[in-house]
Amino acid sequence: MPITVEIPKEKWAGSVRVVTLGATRAEGGTRAKTITVGGDATLPFLHFDGAIPNRPALAIEIKDRKPDDWSPLLYETWGEAMQDPADWARAAEAAGADLLVLTLSLTQANGKPNAPDNARAVVRQVLQATGLPLAVFGPGQAEKDNELIVPVAEEAKGERLLIGVCEDKNYRTIVAAAMANDHLVSSKTPMDVNLAKQLVILIHDMGMPMERIIMDPTTGSLAYGIEYGYSVMERLRLAALQGDSMTQQPMLVTPGEETWKAKESKVGEGVPESWGDWKRRAVNWETLTASSLIHAGAGVVVLRHPESLKRAQRMVDGLMRHTE
Repeated sequence: MPITVEIPKEKWAGSVRVVTLGATRAEGGTRAKTITVGGDATLPFLHFDGAIPNRPALAIEIKDRKPDDWSPLLYETWGEAMQDPADWARAAEAAGADLLVLTLSLTQANGKPNAPDNARAVVRQVLQATGLPLAVFGPGQAEKDNELIVPVAEEAKGERLLIGVCEDKNYRTIVAAAMANDHLVSSKTPMDVNLAKQLVILIHDMGMPMERIIMDPTTGSLAYGIEYGYSVMERLRLAALQGDSMTQQPMLVTPGEETWKAKESKVGEGVPESWGDWKRRAVNWETLTASSLIHAGAGVVVLRHPESLKRAQRMVDGLMRHTE
């Protein structure tokens, strides 16, 4: 006689909030499409427990000029496209990115400090070069971020950019610019559940709708703090599913930025022979970091190498197949 076994299922009280990036012409922008993330009512890819309506979005990071400190492998991969942000944006779209993340530099290619007029012009060029949704982040210094991101928000009014990064020292200015120009914000905190939650509360208290906040809990590279970053993301996801409203934002992670800082990815000479082929090692480092963070619940994953992007896409395709 056959035995019927009932698979136990979790019943969660909450879910991840749904957030949409970008605006089409019908919505007041110029994007060819929008990207929606979040909505998960279960832990990552446990389709039998609850709905997972939206797949993780995979982004490529570009810069407003050719960076000075990236790996030679990345220079080789993107080639002449790195000389012009519009060309780079087109190349990233052709590589299959769901959206683009444009990071502004502290200085221009001529060595002069980056200026609002230049930031405006670059963002306009990128918007005209591609129909993908766009995130624009400052160089990571509070005063300079404010100086550059506020005019960017004005220049791209109505496009529903994701702008940032909002940190505890400078969230007010960026949030105000986002609210005035119909954009979203990225809130970034240093690998701590309570700090991540508190910054979302502060941003929301300014009047920013929860549907326009994406949370960056900060992550480390493979073997450089990945366990701690993973556990923070896991705890945020569990709190969200248990009904904590202020932890229910989709999470953005930057494995591209983190892994290409690591010697294992960045350096091809003067390393142990046992490390193997440089390019294979570097792409694996980025891909494995990204896959770990996707399994931790990332909703937006920002990469730098197109091969890592392709591999992550294949993985997500397989993990989402149960919903098709």
